[in-house]
Amino acid sequence: MVDVTTAVERMPATRGAKPIAMRGSTSATAAPADAAALERYADFCGTAVLAPTQHPVWIKAWVKATAADGLVLALSLDGRPALMLALEVVRKGPFRIARFMGGDHANGNFPAVLAEAAASLTSADLDMLMDAIRDARPDIDIVELHRQNHGQGGLRNPLMLLPQGRSPNVSLAADLDGGFDALLERASGKRKRKKYRLALRKFDEAGGHRLIEAATPGETERLLSEFFVMKAERFRKKGIPDVFAAPEIKAFFHALFRDALAEPSPPFVLHAVEVGGVLRAVNGLSIGSDRVICDFGGIREDELINASPGFFLDYSNVEQACQSGAAIYDFSVGDEDYKRSWCDLETWQFDNFVALSAKGAALRQASRLRSRIVGFVKSNERLWSFVKRLRKGVAGRTSDQPTE
Repeated sequence: MVDVTTAVERMPATRGAKPIAMRGSTSATAAPADAAALERYADFCGTAVLAPTQHPVWIKAWVKATAADGLVLALSLDGRPALMLALEVVRKGPFRIARFMGGDHANGNFPAVLAEAAASLTSADLDMLMDAIRDARPDIDIVELHRQNHGQGGLRNPLMLLPQGRSPNVSLAADLDGGFDALLERASGKRKRKKYRLALRKFDEAGGHRLIEAATPGETERLLSEFFVMKAERFRKKGIPDVFAAPEIKAFFHALFRDALAEPSPPFVLHAVEVGGVLRAVNGLSIGSDRVICDFGGIREDELINASPGFFLDYSNVEQACQSGAAIYDFSVGDEDYKRSWCDLETWQFDNFVALSAKGAALRQASRLRSRIVGFVKSNERLWSFVKRLRKGVAGRTSDQPTE
């Protein structure tokens, strides 16, 4: 396993205003995420390098589904935008926090930045961007930007110039250099091919299979609705809160994959395997500048689970990513055995914690401490296994309780 982390290492304004911080030929602005600001943002993204979670389709879908209190930030050099960032402001107890839109669903983050300008940005420039937030929204206590990639499309993440720390969750990916056959040679290919053939045989016995890439709004509706059911059951059995349960989250993902279909090259796609007319596994993918990211996946836990429909779909998706010319297949954040069976790249992403108030400074210390504790638990195999067993046991006892 290769660790790639180290390879890229005044007077307050009103809420509707657009404050400008300036130093020489550099300026920074922070504006409410209204229709005009989102249009400017989309125009800029057309020529920028960015993560899928900063794509205009993602941002617009999140704002619409959640009524997010959004901000669009711009850092300009010589009068031309060099970096833009779309954030939302959320309340957590007594604190107001600016974060990536999408919350815990936003992984592998990277701002929208012009390739030719990225190397010119300095820590003073990024500090100016934070000043613009403070001036625009003096109610914000802290900027917390979690789970960021160190690099994207050959560029170093400019947000590394802000105060940062290591994210507590590892991100796993497969290097696709040399194509699918070369990857299988490095990743127990003989066993994977045998498992794939066995799945095909079981699928044929169950009525045949069909691989689906959702290409219509009706198909995205069907695949997502089935996925939400699969995932809710899986979370219940493992004793994990269902992060897809809230109606606004479901609405966001429905809008995201539906609206992506209107793009010339859809940045978000749904894939599934159907066996005997029933969906057995669903993957949600996003397409980055140099990679395909599997953002989520679900399997139906029925009589065909032993045919490994989840593995079958992953196998097909990785093979297709190789054929598309992607450099990396990213299994996103989270350490699971099925991911490690494919992956030879291990990345520890980073988080930014920038306090904008005295309350924010206190929260920054608490957030850093929490990250260190979570990182320690998850990096200790025995301790993390114990926590997962405990959580699953609690879920089992809860499910056995009588209901009214």
